[in-house]
Amino acid sequence: MSDVPQDVLDGISGTLAKEGDLIQMILLTFISLSCYNVAELVVLVAATFRRWRGLYFWSLLTTGCVGVVPYSIGFLMKFFTQSDSVLSVTVLTIGWWTMVTGQSVVLYSRLHLVLRDERILRRVLRLIVANVFLLHVPTTILTYGANIVRTGDVAWVNGYNVMEKIQLTGFTIQESLLSTLYVIETVKLLRLGADVSSRPDARGIMYQLIGINCAIIAMDLLLLSLEYADFYAVQITLKGFVYSLKLKLEFAVLGRLVDLIQGSRHPISIAIADTFPLSSMQRPPETPDQTEDTRYEQAEPKDFLAPPDGDRVVQRGILVESDRAG
Repeated sequence: MSDVPQDVLDGISGTLAKEGDLIQMILLTFISLSCYNVAELVVLVAATFRRWRGLYFWSLLTTGCVGVVPYSIGFLMKFFTQSDSVLSVTVLTIGWWTMVTGQSVVLYSRLHLVLRDERILRRVLRLIVANVFLLHVPTTILTYGANIVRTGDVAWVNGYNVMEKIQLTGFTIQESLLSTLYVIETVKLLRLGADVSSRPDARGIMYQLIGINCAIIAMDLLLLSLEYADFYAVQITLKGFVYSLKLKLEFAVLGRLVDLIQGSRHPISIAIADTFPLSSMQRPPETPDQTEDTRYEQAEPKDFLAPPDGDRVVQRGILVESDRAG
């Protein structure tokens, strides 16, 4: 192993020896808040969804339970315990993969509700998959190299430092792109819906949607700033808290959208009723002139053949029972 000063390795392949007690308490607080936010999110999601299914539902829960929690616990083991390096790095790596890419899948799943251009959706999905190989894989190799293969080797540490900045920049751009697309497409669709745009609180809710997405982007930029300022320990522990908070804000974003279009016949309302079945959401009722039964009831008598007494006929897929008296 190379003779490298402890301050270079601190937090990356070492512990938090040079950090004071105050900083360590702050980091422990962030880790605890991350797990608390996930627990609260699980309760909210379980109480809100009427049917536990769909990409949005499972990506939200998976990102929190299999992503944020293992990521936070992994760094807790690495920084504050004498756990085996292989175990702690494996736990936090699994959490990191699931948390970061899972967050993008959450963004993609709600983008799918407001964007109907299949070409754009396919490109977004390809971007998410490509970044798994371009950003996750090299960072993971360097993480294991700096912590396990040749612990403390300056080449592995320097490589990790460079790749950490690259991957964080790439994922920040990816999530910012998804949030921006969501805001643009949501505003477009809401403006097209006369029954929605006529509501007095519509403009305020749209501003809230934009504000929440801007807050999410701002948190990503905060993490990026800490990374480029070389506050490694603060950045990686704050990351779990930020992602848990972003998941709660994501849930709030769609909740505000539901409040805006609930009870309307807007296309978003129908999409959410089908793919995001909230307990408070009711699918807009069909108007009488649009139902199949009404159309058949209003059909002229000549549209139906008069059957013999007691016989049945099938007309346009509807079983008609003859109750004509003899």
